Amino acid sequence: MKIAISGKGGVGKTTLSALLAQVYADAGRDVLAVDGDPSPCLAGALGFPDQVQGKLSPIAEMDALIEERTGAKPGTSGGFFTINPRVDDIPERFSATHRRVRLLEMGSVDLGGAGCICPESAMLKTLFTHLLFRDDEVLILDMYAGVEHLGRATVDFVDAMIIVVEPTRRSLGTAKQIKKLANDIGLERLWLVGNKVRNQEEKEFLLAESPGLPLLGTLAADFGVQEADRLGIPVYDHVPTLRDAAQKMAKTLDENIAE
Repeated sequence: MKIAISGKGGVGKTTLSALLAQVYADAGRDVLAVDGDPSPCLAGALGFPDQVQGKLSPIAEMDALIEERTGAKPGTSGGFFTINPRVDDIPERFSATHRRVRLLEMGSVDLGGAGCICPESAMLKTLFTHLLFRDDEVLILDMYAGVEHLGRATVDFVDAMIIVVEPTRRSLGTAKQIKKLANDIGLERLWLVGNKVRNQEEKEFLLAESPGLPLLGTLAADFGVQEADRLGIPVYDHVPTLRDAAQKMAKTLDENIAE
């Protein structure tokens, strides 16, 4: 199962990614979680100890590795470099594991437009494609923005894309844009997850104003999320109601994707 999680910045993509990753790991599944944010924070959301987090580094920032694999220094343009570098050893070499969740930090590259080609982007695009072809039982992709890493050649390998929103028109407007981009490349298996939902009225608002997407579930607004962050512990442990909600979402995904 390969799940991509998208949405506007700040809506709670990382919180949901961490919850689902731990749900599947606790169910005995083999989980690889991938943090695609330029400022990675999924390790913290998963409760990785500081000493383990210190061993992680975004692939996009590994200049020596990128130069070794592509034949060009990051930040350069023009000239020749390998556009399909070797990446098969990267998930094992540069990931870390905590509570049965293996985590890899990809980082992000400013592509500077659709036509930009640089060693960093070549490295990440090749790595992303490789991850979609791996045999991990569950792959959770915490994506930074939209669907920029997905393409027609890889879209069939994504079992679901979850778009995280808040119960506001602006957030749902972003979801509509992401849906269009996803549909443009042939991705049809989309779900909506409402985060920071305070009451039944806000849930009904999401159902009524959804841009044609089924509602996978909701995560209640809870100050325990911020408290967990201050304490440096996983929301999964600190806020049982959100853990329970994520377990229901995982069950629904299993039932639908298995069909």
